[in-house]
Amino acid sequence: MVDNLKSAARRNFLKLTGTGAFTTAMVVGGAGALWSSEAVAQTAKEEKEREAAADHIMTIGTAYVLGATRSYPIMQLDLKENIQNATNGKVYVKLAPGGQLGAGGALVQKVQGGTIQAAQHSLSNFAPFSPTIDLINMPYFCGSNQRFVNLVHSKAWQDEVHPKVEAKGFKPLFYVVIDPRVVAVRKGGAGAVISPSDLEGVKFRVPGSKMLQQYYRMVGANPTPVAWGETPSAIKQGVADALDPSVGALHVFGFKDILSHVTFTQAVPDSQVYSCNLEWFNSLPADVQEGIEIASAITAQQNLAKVPSARNYAMAELRKSGVEFHSLSDDQLAEWQDAGGHQNSEWDSFKVELAGSMGKFDELNEAASTRGQFYVHDA
Repeated sequence: MVDNLKSAARRNFLKLTGTGAFTTAMVVGGAGALWSSEAVAQTAKEEKEREAAADHIMTIGTAYVLGATRSYPIMQLDLKENIQNATNGKVYVKLAPGGQLGAGGALVQKVQGGTIQAAQHSLSNFAPFSPTIDLINMPYFCGSNQRFVNLVHSKAWQDEVHPKVEAKGFKPLFYVVIDPRVVAVRKGGAGAVISPSDLEGVKFRVPGSKMLQQYYRMVGANPTPVAWGETPSAIKQGVADALDPSVGALHVFGFKDILSHVTFTQAVPDSQVYSCNLEWFNSLPADVQEGIEIASAITAQQNLAKVPSARNYAMAELRKSGVEFHSLSDDQLAEWQDAGGHQNSEWDSFKVELAGSMGKFDELNEAASTRGQFYVHDA
């Protein structure tokens, strides 16, 4: 019976994509109904009617497959549905998930150039267009979910960062909370990491970020730059002993069978943003612009509500492979912050370079510390 359902789902998916109805295939697949010919036909009819009735087509590119939201709450189906409904059908959203149009910086460039109307990407990939954004990689500045939400919804952030982003041709639609980066140790590695002293001699995989490299050096590790695509093999082979994506990312990218321990240190967020081409957005009628903004706000709140369940699913899946998780007490977290946090003088040059001055950084830090209208669960 299960094999029959899988065969039907595969046949329907290939049929849809073969006729160019990729978005339809994604929508019905996201609903888990590809096995049902009736559901496929109904969804195809609905999508075709919506596209034909729309005044504007909005292509949104992402790096993640639709099912990823179960453990990595990227919310792309929700955003599509919300935009279509909040604009009263005047906008039809074509999803381009799973990196089919590229990922990271490639998507940023496509949005900036107007090749596509919007995309999801990390804030780190946005930083070259507005360096202030790279402050999110400042340890213990906005590492916890709540501090990150406080910051990006604050007047200080909107006044300081958004004009610089818009000057480069982008409109931020909404910020996506995933969870903080963690300390994840490979099987056969150093064992559980509870305090910075446990990282002594550990070869820690880091991306190209100078700030992350400095942070892991300050907390005792040996920073080892490895390209993301090469990271799984580097961890398996012991070229690197540990890495720091969020739990959801560890699950989505298939690390569960090569890890032993994961510790929630809450130093730096693994955060994303949906950006839109500003020129395209400004060309829309006022009511359509308002609809997209309302839809973005709705999806942002759905994302906040989804964070704990997505984390729990990812943790449950990693536990099946024997991964152990460690949450730290306030005193233990303070030990990490004392060793590598932004209050240390080693970070002053970064603060001046990225925020413009120590005073500007202090304003943003106060914003991150001030609870706004939104609540989000922290690991």
